Amino acid sequence: MRDALDLIALFVLPTLIVGIPLYGLFKKVPVYEEFVTGAKEGFNIAVTIIPYLVAILFAIGMFRASGAMEALTEGLRPILGAIGFPVEVLPMAIIRPLSGSGSTAVLADMIKEYGADSIFVKMAATMFGATETTFYVIAVYFGAVSIKKTRHAIPAGLIADLAGMIAAIIIVRWFFG
Repeated sequence: MRDALDLIALFVLPTLIVGIPLYGLFKKVPVYEEFVTGAKEGFNIAVTIIPYLVAILFAIGMFRASGAMEALTEGLRPILGAIGFPVEVLPMAIIRPLSGSGSTAVLADMIKEYGADSIFVKMAATMFGATETTFYVIAVYFGAVSIKKTRHAIPAGLIADLAGMIAAIIIVRWFFG
């Protein structure tokens, strides 16, 4: 099974990189011009979202620097241990819905602490790929278009994040035991 997944993974990215422009050409879409137009729009959006980005990154930095992350982790150790959730991956589970760069920093810290081949690092890396930066998306993208009422977006995003985190732990244990 693992060899088959490795073979598939080898071809996914090249297929997308070549396939999408070829599909656009087949549909007679001016691929390069559309790409440039999208890049211009992306730059304008980036300028709009910078204040939201700074605010959320500041809050995450304060949370980690204050020691609150370590206190929360230690406080939840007995509960998480009882349900089979490794407390070592809790920082990723907390930071990932908030920030992509913050969760990248958590993953880098975990690699330094446990080693790249650790099951905890594999779980955290799988969580990274299986979840979304829910609060970041809400703050930045909803803020960029002036949406004030998020209604069901936050609960739906957090439920999806929780499902991704649980699946990451189960799948990594299944593959790497």
